[in-house]
This record gives sequence, structure tokens and C-alpha cells, in this order.
Amino acid sequence: MFPKYACRSSVHGMARRQFLGQSLAIGGAAVGGVSRFAQPLFGNHLASEQKRVLAFYLDGGLSQFESWDPKTGVPTGGPFRAIPTSVPGIHLSELMPLTAQQMHHLLILRGVNTNENVHARGRQMVLTGRRFVPGESHPHLGAVAAKAIAPEAAPMPGHIRVVAGGGGNRSRDAAYLGAEFSSIVMSEKNPPNHMPADDPAALKRDLARHNLRRGWDSHLLSRRRSAMTDAYLQSFESAERLVGQRDVFDLSSEPANEQERYGTQALGRQCLLARRLLERGATYVQVHHGNYDTHAENFSFHIEQVGEFDRAFAATIADLHERGMLESTLIIVFSEFGRTPNINHRFGRDHWGTSWSVVVGGCGVQQGGVFGKTNDHGTEVAEGEVDHGNLFHTFLQAVGVDSTDTFNIDGRDVQIADPASEPIREVLA
Repeated sequence: MFPKYACRSSVHGMARRQFLGQSLAIGGAAVGGVSRFAQPLFGNHLASEQKRVLAFYLDGGLSQFESWDPKTGVPTGGPFRAIPTSVPGIHLSELMPLTAQQMHHLLILRGVNTNENVHARGRQMVLTGRRFVPGESHPHLGAVAAKAIAPEAAPMPGHIRVVAGGGGNRSRDAAYLGAEFSSIVMSEKNPPNHMPADDPAALKRDLARHNLRRGWDSHLLSRRRSAMTDAYLQSFESAERLVGQRDVFDLSSEPANEQERYGTQALGRQCLLARRLLERGATYVQVHHGNYDTHAENFSFHIEQVGEFDRAFAATIADLHERGMLESTLIIVFSEFGRTPNINHRFGRDHWGTSWSVVVGGCGVQQGGVFGKTNDHGTEVAEGEVDHGNLFHTFLQAVGVDSTDTFNIDGRDVQIADPASEPIREVLA
């Protein structure tokens, strides 16, 4: 179920307004005294080829029945209606009226079966594309994307997670790719810790410290250089570039009507910050929204949670499209699993990894469609069954990464994605 659109060219990947704004914002940020936009070839490449990923992780397990795959008139369906969307024939839960208006930019994968009902293992599977094996560690999607597609000396960290109230620390989700590609956790409330004030004297002192550090680093590297020292130095340079972008965290600079459109809850501010980070050159941004583990009062919780998500998500999609960024930004909406067709005695739905939904959109995928389906009661996949491995391959292929390739890690070739799996070729653009 895919409508045909006239043009999917990558030349529309960045709007003129966004490119000029980014150029002005980034032009002064320098590493070793050389501005990235002093390199004309880089600017041209960024305008036409840079790919990004914006992922929405709905922690706890979003109910597919109350979102992407409503079932009406059956005992498993719950109390909510299915409503039409901007694509004829495709319906969403009535809890998502604003997202329904953006359906022509999205693709629903309704046949996901990971066969996993434990939070930690399900989370690990969808984020790494690998089944959980004790003692094994694989990099998360954001780390792989940062290594594979982030431009060298990018103006922003390549792997960012925006968490409500979260705080500036690095996670350990890059595995063997190293700390350089681990996520930096950012808050919608405040800039990262230790961000210097916008004061000329303070910035001058900071520059002097960096220049002194660079001198000693150069002396050290001329004698002893290793992957560890390279990662250490990269972290400092990345932090310095981030300091040059500190105004991106000032959400108050957004017009009041824009802030209201995204929503005044934490998720609205998270999405607004995520959009600004992508505009400034971030490669992978993952927004977290929680409280979907609804073993009791599933419907009351989903009214609140999905309502917050619907408003912020729809505003983000509309903005990315209006700014010319959607065709170069892969959108992903996923959880660790879905919720049970059965409604328990506490009016809740439990963990269900057998037949649930993931949504993609934007860059590299068919838009305005559905792939796969569940049966009338949502108890099993009827067509187009896919799993975590297929999803991981597909995400990477959508942004131009050959997911069958390898990374060279300390002289050893390591498969980027599970070699036993493959992408969902039917949904790739």
C-alpha cells in the first residue's frame, strides 16, 4: 500500500534557508583554527548528501492497538476508534489525530515479531539488531550511524540522546566502536554540564586553555600515539565544537507559538531541541519518552502518553518537511516490544513481542504506506513478518550505509549488522 510521489531526489535534502542558517551558525566554529565551512567541498557535500537519523524511543512498550494498528469491533481492540489519515485506506488510533495528518510522510511496519517479552533483552535487540547473548556486546544504532555517516569533525556530537531531565554524561552504548561514538545524554532543560557562559573574557580563557592543551597533545602524539589517545583527543575537540553551538540549547529563542505547537510538556521541549540539534549538524538524535509499560490502566495511560507524543511528533515531522530536511532525515519510532492483545483484569496490556508495529519515514524509505499486517484480532502476523535484524539492516540501508559491510576494529573485520539477516527491501526507496 504505497502511493506514488513524483520526486524522491536527494537534491532536496536541505532547504536553502536551513543551509544558510547552518552556515552562519557553524562558520565560526573551528578546530585547530580552521573553520569547517572554509572548505567549500564540505559545504557542498553537506547540502546535498548528509543523512541524519531522528529516532523516537517509546520506553516500556507502546501499545500497537492504541497507536499504529487499531482493531475495532473485536474483544482485543480496546475502547478507541480508528480514524482516517492523510493517506486513504490507512487508519490510526483516534489518540493520534495530528500524526494522522502526517501519515503521507510515514510508513508503518505492522508485522514486527521479535519474539521477546523481557524489557532489557527487547531493548538490546531493537537498538543493536542482534539477539541477546550473554557476554556479547554490540554497538547501538546511534553509534553505528555516527561512525558510518557523520562527517569528519562534525560541528555536533554524532550520537545524542535527549532524555527528560538527563544530564551530559556519555553512555557505554558504542561497544567495540569505542567511546568516540558513545551517546551523549542531553536534557531539554539545560545545556550540558560545564558549558561556559557567553562571556568574552571566559571564552578567551577557554581558548587559551585549549591552545595549551593542543600544544602538549602535539608533543605527546609525536612520541606516543594510540587509538586510546586519538579517542581522548577527539572527545576534547568534540566538546569544544559543542561549546561553539551552545545557543542551540536556548529553547526560549523559539517563538512562543512554536513552543506551544510542540507542547509544553518535557517531550515537546525534547523534540524541539532534537530538531535544533539536527539543524546544527548532529547525525543521530534519539528522543526518549517513557511510561508505556501499562500492565494496569493501559487506556488511561495511553490517553496521556500518546497524546503528548502525538502533538510533539506531528509538529517535528511537519517542521522537518517545511525546512527541507525530511528527505535527508530518517525517522524511526520504536519500542522494545508491543502490548498484548489480551486485556488483563487490571485493564492493562502486558508485554508482547509477537505482533507489533514500528514506524519509519523520511529518508530512504517508501512514504505513505503500510508494510505487513496482523490478523483481525492482532494476535499474530498475517503478512510481511520482520524482526529486529531486518529492522537494523533497513535503518542503515535507508541512510546509505551498506549494512552487509564490515568495520575494521583493531585490524579485525567486524560485521556492521547481523550477517544472518537482511534489509526489508520492499520498503526502501
